[in-house]
Amino acid sequence: MTDARTLLTERLAQLQQRHAKLDAHLTNADRDVPTDWDDRAQVLENDVVMEGIDAVTLNEISHIRAALDRLDAGTYGECASCGGTIPAGRLAAIPTATQCVDCAS
Repeated sequence: MTDARTLLTERLAQLQQRHAKLDAHLTNADRDVPTDWDDRAQVLENDVVMEGIDAVTLNEISHIRAALDRLDAGTYGECASCGGTIPAGRLAAIPTATQCVDCAS
């Protein structure tokens, strides 16, 4: 499971960097907002998209932290529903998976 920890830790670092950049942009009160209404609408629309991307980023960060907690607890790869083993292939595809294929279906 060390490979999983490395993969999850690296992805977590990437996502935390993305979140920091998005947050810095979205909370920057000093940025220029155009006075032209069309341009202003475009900037605000871009902000809405960036807020959506940030929400997805924060959600993935939460899932990765939970997976790392399961690694620490020794329950990583154990299905949260049936207690069975989550196949290695599923964990390779979805390292944050909490259910085996049968329970996830």
